[in-house]
Amino acid sequence: MKVVDKINKAQNEGRTYYSFEYFPPKTEMGVQNLYDRMERMQRFGPEFVDVTWGAGGTSADLTMDIVATSQSVYGLETMMHLTCTNMPVESIDTALKAAKACGCQNILALRGDPPKGQLNWESCENGFNHAVDLVRYIRKNYGDYFCIAVAGHPEGHIDNEDKEDDLLRLKQKVDAGADLIVTQLFFDVDVFIQFVKRCRDIGITCPILPGIFPIQSHAGLKRVISFNNNAVPQKLWDDLESIKDDDQAVKDYGIDLAVEYVNQIKKETGINGFHIYTFNLERSSRLILEKLGLVPEQEYVKPLPWNPSLGPNRTKETVRPIFWKNRAQSYIQRTESWDEFPNGRWGDARSPAFGEFDRWGVSIKYPVEKRLAMWGEPQTSDDIALLFAKYCKGKLEGLPWSAQKLEPETDTIKQRLAAINLLGYLTINSQPAVNGAKSNHPVYGWGPKNGYVYQKAYIEFFIPPSKFDELVKNIGTDPEVTYFAVNKNGDLKTNTIDDEPNAVTWGVFPGKEIVQPTIVEPTAFMAWKDEAFGLWNEWAHTYDRQSLAAEVILDIYENWYLVNIVHNDFQDENGIWRLFDLEIDGDLSKKLRRGSGPL
Repeated sequence: MKVVDKINKAQNEGRTYYSFEYFPPKTEMGVQNLYDRMERMQRFGPEFVDVTWGAGGTSADLTMDIVATSQSVYGLETMMHLTCTNMPVESIDTALKAAKACGCQNILALRGDPPKGQLNWESCENGFNHAVDLVRYIRKNYGDYFCIAVAGHPEGHIDNEDKEDDLLRLKQKVDAGADLIVTQLFFDVDVFIQFVKRCRDIGITCPILPGIFPIQSHAGLKRVISFNNNAVPQKLWDDLESIKDDDQAVKDYGIDLAVEYVNQIKKETGINGFHIYTFNLERSSRLILEKLGLVPEQEYVKPLPWNPSLGPNRTKETVRPIFWKNRAQSYIQRTESWDEFPNGRWGDARSPAFGEFDRWGVSIKYPVEKRLAMWGEPQTSDDIALLFAKYCKGKLEGLPWSAQKLEPETDTIKQRLAAINLLGYLTINSQPAVNGAKSNHPVYGWGPKNGYVYQKAYIEFFIPPSKFDELVKNIGTDPEVTYFAVNKNGDLKTNTIDDEPNAVTWGVFPGKEIVQPTIVEPTAFMAWKDEAFGLWNEWAHTYDRQSLAAEVILDIYENWYLVNIVHNDFQDENGIWRLFDLEIDGDLSKKLRRGSGPL
């Protein structure tokens, strides 16, 4: 069924309606657990769900698989994102035929973000330049079969400084055949309300669905707004200031804020629906619906013990197929919140939300001019090491792997981080050991109040092969130290004896199981490897290919190792640093005498 017909019906009935957005997980187990999560969340009664298309078309096949499974196995009305990026007409035809074959009648037509490692958006050969071209193509070739949605930007598209022109381009998409507008997320509800008024004033009459993002963490909010430079009212920052170190409190605030926005939008615009950007998490979405009084009775949601298939060949089934492919390996089914707390890159790779804030693709956040101003044109690996050391000391704004300042907990180890960078261990991630800090500790605390948090020390860095061999000798047979190392080609080296996840952050809270939001495991490490090395390649493209700077950076990209080390005795604050002490005592003074310069 077309989503726009469902929306119009709900709007005419005065009934509140809602939908969920999911993105293709980074790992196979994450996909399997996403299916479990989607099945649970269909009980909340969404009018539809949509599935995103990765930056540069990177998740095209997986997106189509998830759409087909959502439609045919779970009976969810599904909308498939489709972008112009890296998509010649032949690929677009393939995607549209696949959608139609599985009964999907809904497409969100987008221009798309630049492919990973590409600074600016460029159309591909035999492809489209703009979303309006894609809308026209779908209408021309499929008539009215598909409901076509397009993106709206309440604050204006980041690539278009002229907001009036941006609004006119949105009207062009609607005039070309779009049935529905789904907006990008926003944090100032008045901006959305004005956006709706401006749309109506220029003759846009189709439904407009506001995109609602429940804030998950203070740091996560900062990352999300960095993608599109979203405006955030000062009151919101002021409200978060006193609770920013209490992750549960921030989540609760985000839920209440979303409820407030939905109620205000309904009152001032008459729009009864909203679209939740779930980031593949479950709990916040459920609580928003509960606080709005919208979680329906199960009999209303599904007349059978399961949702009937929406696949064209299976609509009359009265016996549910057992989905062995995913059920046999399902990781966790008994709880919705096992991955709710800070699920950064070193979170559980089996979570469907693993890497959630990087779903648009990891890339350097700075324009070329800013890169050159910060990093210059390094001529040697020592020049690069000095940049890393300066960043650790807070004297450089960012690096390709981090566009933000180091977390406050790094203050306790930043001197040593700077020192080992000068020795050629180019660090991109680290944390100190913590033995039972209170969960409201201003530096180390996270999670609900009245708990205790723990951390094993770990450090991640790039090193040349010769230095890796020296490091392995230093580690020797130390039972407290585990490591993973990999080069660009995927040659994994480790001293671990199995693939079990190693919890490096955990919390003990009243009335809860032990929460383990941060782990190190081979699946997660290998999922990150391509992106970590890819940033070297993107950095090199800042310079002329024949320049010495490009040659030096590409040598690291091609030949060095990415290494992660965990010191498993969390009561030993200095254990991980003893691996480097011999070099720090001797080689560092030589480096400084050779003119690495003051930090």
